[in-house]
Amino acid sequence: MSHASAPSAAAPAAPKPSDANASAPFDFPREYNFPPFFTRQANLTTLHAQLEKWSSLVLAYCRHHRLFRLPLSYEGAPHEDLFRNRRLGRSLRLADAREVLDFMRREGRAEPVGGGAGDVFWIYWKTPDEWAALVEAWVDETAQKNSVLTLYELTEGEGTRGTEFHGLDPELLQKALQVLVKRGKAQIFGQEDQQGVKFF
Repeated sequence: MSHASAPSAAAPAAPKPSDANASAPFDFPREYNFPPFFTRQANLTTLHAQLEKWSSLVLAYCRHHRLFRLPLSYEGAPHEDLFRNRRLGRSLRLADAREVLDFMRREGRAEPVGGGAGDVFWIYWKTPDEWAALVEAWVDETAQKNSVLTLYELTEGEGTRGTEFHGLDPELLQKALQVLVKRGKAQIFGQEDQQGVKFF
């Protein structure tokens, strides 16, 4: 069976044009081509399996397009093809999409932006702890301990080009750095628009 890789699947939903995956179409799983996948299952066991499959799809899709935040409202959005299969004429209802994101939140893979009950979620295809580990490994590899770097340098600087965290959402970087701060591995200082971080 051919995967639904309509032209919209390759729409530039990614934040960085330099990302190699930004122009490559996402390869949807076979479930995406089955109409029942878009209908909430009544049986609890079947529903749990459905939520797990949707969770895997959301994580893979966001990783592919390097999406760090995902709005539940998808009408006309670059990520519309995630929740709407135009070839089938089926889409996931907003309430069901919210249930998927809530399931992911319980699994530690999503979190409402701002911590409230909003319609935009952080999608943790890498958790803040995993991003923190990548930053810490880079600090060790490049002998940056006791150096002071701006947060902009970490995500946009030439020195981090080629790393997975280059182009990381600044707020998600903050979450990752807070992990290192709590471990006594970093200190953040300065004004909000020009913050620096020192690694230990």
